[in-house]
Amino acid sequence: MKIVSQKDVVSAVITGLTTGIIGWRILDFLGRALPMGIDPIILVLLVPIAWVLGVQLGYFLGMMFRPFTQFGRFACIGFANAAVDFGILYLLIAYSGLAAGFAYAIFKATSFAVATVHSYLWNKYWTFEAAHTAGGKSEFFSFIGVALASLIVNVVVASFVVILRPASFDAAAWAGVGAIAGSASALIFSFIGFRMFVFKK
Repeated sequence: MKIVSQKDVVSAVITGLTTGIIGWRILDFLGRALPMGIDPIILVLLVPIAWVLGVQLGYFLGMMFRPFTQFGRFACIGFANAAVDFGILYLLIAYSGLAAGFAYAIFKATSFAVATVHSYLWNKYWTFEAAHTAGGKSEFFSFIGVALASLIVNVVVASFVVILRPASFDAAAWAGVGAIAGSASALIFSFIGFRMFVFKK
């Protein structure tokens, strides 16, 4: 079995630290602890370890189906992007004291834009190792196109699952099931889209 490379370890640790630090600071800002009252600072240690193990799992699964090698990295970047998005959003909220209205819309657009650039760079240079592809505006706009299509897939799948809610399930709880289904579908869709249409070698 292939063992994670030095580049993979360094990249996983950097993105894991980014995710862990942002998660810790957001929970601290919100005055929340992890389950069982665990101090969120533990995320700074645990997330990088989890990212390295996730990449190694990708290598292991890649022995059966090669794209899984990249998928382990892709999943790490996906969580890191979400952390960057939330981190920028809460940073702007913390410094402005504004969490609603027009300011919130501006903050959310800013955090999404930063997270999208973060996603593009990490996926290009680490996940898909596409440093030598053409790049430029056309590649970036193709990336944005796949990301937007993934957003649509996410919303459609989540909404469809919510519509199919069994009568015995609480609506609020089932909404979470829909969100998980939508996110999982979008993750797979975006991975295939980026691999086939954006970072082609």
